[in-house]
Amino acid sequence: MKDHLVIFDTTLRDGEQSPGASMTKDEKLRVARQLERMQVDVIEAGFAAASPGDFDAIKSIASIVRESTVCSLARSNENDIRRAGEAIKPAVSGRIHTFIATSPIHMEKKLRMTPDQVVESAIRAVNWAREYTDDVEFSAEDAVRSDVDFLCRIFEEVIKAGARTINVPDTVGYSVPSVWGDLMRTLIERVPGAGQVVWSTHCHNDLGMAVANSLSAVLAGARQVECTINGLGERAGNASLEEVVMAVRTRADLFPVQTRIDATQIVPASKLVSQITGYPVQPNKAVVGANAFAHESGIHQDGVLKHRETYEIMRAEDVGWAQNKLVLGKHSGRNAFKSRLAALAIVLDSEEALNAAFARFKELADKKHEIFDEDLQALVSDEDVTQEGEYYKLVYSRVCSETGETPAADVTLNVDGVEKKAAGIGSGPVDATFKAIESVAASGAQLLLYSVNAITTGTDAQGEVTVRLGKDGRIVNGNGADTDIVIASAKAYLNALNKLQIPDRVDPQGDV
Repeated sequence: MKDHLVIFDTTLRDGEQSPGASMTKDEKLRVARQLERMQVDVIEAGFAAASPGDFDAIKSIASIVRESTVCSLARSNENDIRRAGEAIKPAVSGRIHTFIATSPIHMEKKLRMTPDQVVESAIRAVNWAREYTDDVEFSAEDAVRSDVDFLCRIFEEVIKAGARTINVPDTVGYSVPSVWGDLMRTLIERVPGAGQVVWSTHCHNDLGMAVANSLSAVLAGARQVECTINGLGERAGNASLEEVVMAVRTRADLFPVQTRIDATQIVPASKLVSQITGYPVQPNKAVVGANAFAHESGIHQDGVLKHRETYEIMRAEDVGWAQNKLVLGKHSGRNAFKSRLAALAIVLDSEEALNAAFARFKELADKKHEIFDEDLQALVSDEDVTQEGEYYKLVYSRVCSETGETPAADVTLNVDGVEKKAAGIGSGPVDATFKAIESVAASGAQLLLYSVNAITTGTDAQGEVTVRLGKDGRIVNGNGADTDIVIASAKAYLNALNKLQIPDRVDPQGDV
């Protein structure tokens, strides 16, 4: 029998720390439902002490998730841990994940604590956490640059205090596979009580080796991997869940472990997270990239046609790439629409929300001959965007673009209940539209990213636009979808402006 490898997903916590990737509570709930559907073992839902919004989101996720453990991160102080404990109370299975930095540079420069004080703080944190749950995880932040003897000491003490999972993070993405595996092996061999706990690894991707380091740790004895959908995460990201899961599954001859992940839900999860965060998946991304199972070379095509395994080490269908076409149209009924949403694990909170989504579906069906599941995901995401905090709303848009003439745009915006008209010219229709909007909003924000992706195939496909704006140190993503790319662009820009109107959540101090 193979050991069980615990998949600890931190998309909703560490992944959300990517610039502009913050999610609303409803978006977090949608991702959490998909993670549960995929049979993720542990969902790290957020950082309860970071803000009231994060606390509320964790508590809501803990209330609806039944098959996965719901976890909150907490620094090793009493307030953080008690907030985390209250947030996970409704969970069938709840975990508190507490951490403190252990590297000399962090202890001296950031914490300004002695090693003895750090150990004492870690022990107190585990004891406080155990007042709420027996499932306590302890992480040594920046373990990659920590002294091995000190790691052994602090891990021994928190195990005595009752920690059940010990996480060893490469917080800054500094290690390489051979070194990381040796460190994990050394810790398991040297720490008293190592056999009583689950050893975990959390790797960042600054040198592009997060997945390789994680797998090396598994071969050295780690039985939990902390990862995110699409490798989402601050800086260069985290270990990619889909790559870890499929590596273990595909190379079952090498790995003495197996996961319980339903791999057919990997691609739907990838698309959902991409749509919500506005972070597109690169075409050549392993497992979930659009080209992951595409063959251009004539030699490769010939080989695959003769026998798939000549150039494919896993089946596209196994990770959810089998395209599921929604056989509905403008004559389809509300019940059929509702049933398909349920099959996609899309849950709308009220009949009013369902009616609004159905109306948008009918509008889309008039524009498109075929409706795909990806269209539904985008439709619901767009509905969430338009319902939440609409200080700016697009009422009307007219764009003129012709050869040899400067593109011009006329827009009418609803600004906090008041309609305002504006015009703009630019180097293209989108540029003109943005300038027209900005002449009304006068936000002073800097456009950091403009990205367009086709949601499905065909010239009638919806365009999904991501706009990233920066202002006064804040970075937000705006999303919009429409069969008209200029309208989608306007929606995305206004969505980003609306997010800038909402006070930002407090960023947690430190990262595991």
